[in-house]
Parts: sequence; C-alpha cells; structure tokens
Amino acid sequence: MSSPSADVSCRVAWSDDAPAIAALQLAARQHDLAGVVPDAALQVDPDVAAAAWQRTLTRPDDARVRVLVALERNRVVGFAITSPAGDPDTDQVADAELLEFTIDPRERGKGHGSRLLQAAVDTMAADRFTRSVTWLMASDDALRGFLESAGWAPDTAHRELDLDGTGTTTVKQVRLHTTIAESA
Repeated sequence: MSSPSADVSCRVAWSDDAPAIAALQLAARQHDLAGVVPDAALQVDPDVAAAAWQRTLTRPDDARVRVLVALERNRVVGFAITSPAGDPDTDQVADAELLEFTIDPRERGKGHGSRLLQAAVDTMAADRFTRSVTWLMASDDALRGFLESAGWAPDTAHRELDLDGTGTTTVKQVRLHTTIAESA
C-alpha cells in the first residue's frame, strides 16, 4: 500500500492568481527584508499590489516575460518571473533573467523551490535562451546556497540599489548565472 502524495505542481500564472501572488510577495518581503530595509518601505497596499500583478499577468511588456506559480493543491506557495536579460553586458538574444524567485517562508524546504526553479529553467529553455542570470541580495545566504546547489554561480557582477532614492536605504546585490541549454 502506498502513502498518499502531496498535490503539488507548477504552472504559468493565470490572471486570477494576481491577489495570491501579491499577498505572497508582500509577506515574503516583510519576512526576508525585515531589518534590512525600513518597515515603512515594506508597507504596500495589498489591493495596489494585486492590481499591478493583474496588469503584469494580462499585459506583459514583452511576450517572453513569464510568471510561473508553485502550487500546493490550489494555493500559491511560490512564484518566479522569467524574462529576457536586461543588463547591458548580457546577450539580449541568448540570455534570460530570473527576475524574481519567491517561496512562501512557511513553505520553504518542502520541495516547492526545486520544482519552481526547474519549471523556470524549462520555460527559459523553451523560449530558446541558453543562459540565465539572476540578482540577489548579497546577504541572502539561503537563496544563494539553494541556487548554487542547483548549478548557479557568481559571475563577479555586483550592484548597489538605492531603494528610496535618497541613498539612505541601499541593498547590495550579486549576480549569479547558469547555462540552461546547450547552444546548437
């Protein structure tokens, strides 16, 4: 007799997912950025965030922008955004970017991240990208360790983001990269 398995999956996000993605993004940012950025910067109106996600899901700026969700049953527990890479030192045809990769902090370590990352890489490969980059906070050892264990590596690029435009709230980021498909 086999034991029941969890009902988990990944798929392209639907417009109906906008409120759930917005709520997850806000909760994860409050969890992950607490103490890194001022609390006021983390206070976003959930309705405004859901409306922004609705626009992203229904009218992306580029047809190759994809939003994927990780699900447990019908509940969104993670999301990823893939797109063409935007950095000037990347190949605008061959390079993709994992713009955001977020797993519900309460659901981390349950396999959702691995499934979602594989779905994101498969999506980028289907869009004929051969390499991907992603930016993450230099202090995010957990995400960096997760990505490095999946074959991503630092490529020496780094930047400092000014989150409030005044120079008082800055975040240092490093860029990782991976080969996602062999060139033909």
